[in-house]
Amino acid sequence: MKWDINETYMMQVLDMLLSTPSPSGFCSNIMGKLAAEAEKLGYPISFTPKGCGIITVEGRQKDRVIGLFGHVDTLGAMVRSIKSNGTLRFTLIGGYMMGSVENEYCRVHTRDGRTYDGTILTTKPSVHVFPEARDLKREEAVMEVRLDEPVKSADDVKALGIGTGDIISFDPRTEFKTNGFIKSRHLDDKAGVASLFGLLELLKREAIVPSCTLKIMISVYEEVGHGSAWIPGDISEVLAVDMGAMGEDLNCTEFDVSICAKDSSGPYDYAMTSKLIELAKRDGLSYAVDIYPQYSSDASAALRGGSNIRAALIGPGVHASHAMERTHKDAVRHTASLLAAYVTEPAEPYGN
Repeated sequence: MKWDINETYMMQVLDMLLSTPSPSGFCSNIMGKLAAEAEKLGYPISFTPKGCGIITVEGRQKDRVIGLFGHVDTLGAMVRSIKSNGTLRFTLIGGYMMGSVENEYCRVHTRDGRTYDGTILTTKPSVHVFPEARDLKREEAVMEVRLDEPVKSADDVKALGIGTGDIISFDPRTEFKTNGFIKSRHLDDKAGVASLFGLLELLKREAIVPSCTLKIMISVYEEVGHGSAWIPGDISEVLAVDMGAMGEDLNCTEFDVSICAKDSSGPYDYAMTSKLIELAKRDGLSYAVDIYPQYSSDASAALRGGSNIRAALIGPGVHASHAMERTHKDAVRHTASLLAAYVTEPAEPYGN
């Protein structure tokens, strides 16, 4: 079956998401934008105490609820301390290679709503000055933010309203190429969330009623491990939508929807995964089945949190995850198409 996914709409949503800073725990602005988008489509949204959003879509089988999970929180940093020379020491939010953010432009977001630009550098940033610059081990102790402000001391920085605990976001450097490639930081998992909204737009436009009630949960702490540790008690199965990784010993490409059979939390539900593979084959989708040993998802968090659910994981293939990422609009479209196929199929009986 060919699903009429509105690719233009998904790219508009993705562009909005990528242009809105949202490191873990700093997501109220982006969640407000997503709430407005959901309401524009006519779907109600509610919020959990820690800020996750839940969009409900009534299905034919109202007593069975499927959770579709994605996350809008991203990697980032936080001001650890202000140094005597007016630079900032920072601490990581999420897990990434320090070298992947070296020389990156960033923004510091103060508690009172001000924003300042800066650049992430090592403490020995020039080979013309420091003979050890090339071999310096990249770790927190030798990294700092150079502010684009005339500051020469800690007091100068404090006068700007900057303090310990302020959020630092990275410039996503987003580009939508004419050949369909999308280059940006934070495609993990904003490309996945765009595919979820592509599904919502399709359901609304075509007046499609899913087989079961859907609860689309958008989490805001996935990158630090507890995004969906709590989920609504009526959800019996979870399909997490997150990025598909690429590399040695992996099949996924930037054009595919990834179907993850196992990650660091263990194997995903065999019956759900088999059904996803069957549907991808049936609908002629470009897909790959992979195992990600250095990976976990919102489904993993829900399982570790004690939820009595079965769970699976899919998402668009993303190259150079947690660094300068790239995907293709085909991968986002195939992900939305697989979601549409899954939520319109009759519910399978529980058990493997």
